[in-house]
Amino acid sequence: MKNSLTFFILVLVTIGCNSKETITIDVSEEVVTPKTYVVYKTNQPIIVDGKADEEDWKNSKFTANFIDIEGVKVPNQTTQVKMLWDSDFLYVYAKLNEKHIWGNITKRDAVIFYNNDFEVFISPSNDTHNYGEIEINALGTVWDLVLNKPYNVGGKPKNRWNLNDLKSAIHIEGTLNNPKDIDEYWSVEMAIPLSAFAELKNRPKVNPKDGEQWRINFSRVQWDFDLQNNKYSRKKENGKFLPEYNWVWSNQGVVNMHLPENWGYIHFSNNNPKSKIEFKHKTDAFTEQVTYAIFRKIAFKDFKYLKKEETGFQLDFEPIVLNDQTIKASFLKTHTGFTIQTQNTSKNIIYTISENGLIHRKLIHKL
Repeated sequence: MKNSLTFFILVLVTIGCNSKETITIDVSEEVVTPKTYVVYKTNQPIIVDGKADEEDWKNSKFTANFIDIEGVKVPNQTTQVKMLWDSDFLYVYAKLNEKHIWGNITKRDAVIFYNNDFEVFISPSNDTHNYGEIEINALGTVWDLVLNKPYNVGGKPKNRWNLNDLKSAIHIEGTLNNPKDIDEYWSVEMAIPLSAFAELKNRPKVNPKDGEQWRINFSRVQWDFDLQNNKYSRKKENGKFLPEYNWVWSNQGVVNMHLPENWGYIHFSNNNPKSKIEFKHKTDAFTEQVTYAIFRKIAFKDFKYLKKEETGFQLDFEPIVLNDQTIKASFLKTHTGFTIQTQNTSKNIIYTISENGLIHRKLIHKL
């Protein structure tokens, strides 16, 4: 009888250890839908002068107007971007409507966003790690830097990363640093060297080819201003600078540009700018966004208590049903942190993401 009782207890313990807990996680308000843009190839020389008056520029389409970074408020001044590419450069042209064009930062790699500025963020591998950032103000002063991963997972910026082959120019319709008139707009034109970003890619580290897709977003930082002796400066109240406005192309969901998973997508096309190509994702973008939303919930938000579980703890989440799609997800506590695994029930890709925010894709073959 004693041996039977011991065996029964061991069975219960074994079953208990091998069973998985199941809980519900709601990410319906967390999932961001990034915007998309097809970048067409130019076969004519592009003179970087801030004007973008070449024929291929004229045939290229602007993005929609920038929105507030959280996707709620509508900016009081418009911003639009268009893009082209060739074998060496990604060309970016931005038009920023502005009633008061000003700037006072002239040192390369200074903190440019302390002026009104325009910013470009590029991730060539679509996995949130190893991405570059370029900022420029109305004086044409540039800050370029690279990050190995986002700040929220311990990323470190490298300010010594200089795009020596970067070409940039500013055009101003109005006057610079003159408060006595009302300006119309300032524009930025850039030729961004593709080779520098190819070095940040996962293998192969080569320039993009027809059909390749990268992640990108654009930001415009805008400040309320004060005038002292006819000179512009950031506005203060009670001795503190007022917070800046952040206007972006693709909604970030929060006031943080360093969430590369929420940046928009660009598709490199060999077709000419008069073409009309429909953007089609190369990966299961929706499931990826759900995966990132689960990651943020566990890493930083209301499910971070799971990080305190013992190594080996695992659970399944109730199937997540959004946009008529069903996604299965699970959590595993590891020695180094945690691993999340997801799969859309109608797709044949399994996604995993660990505590460092790096996503992996595994194609499975259905029998």
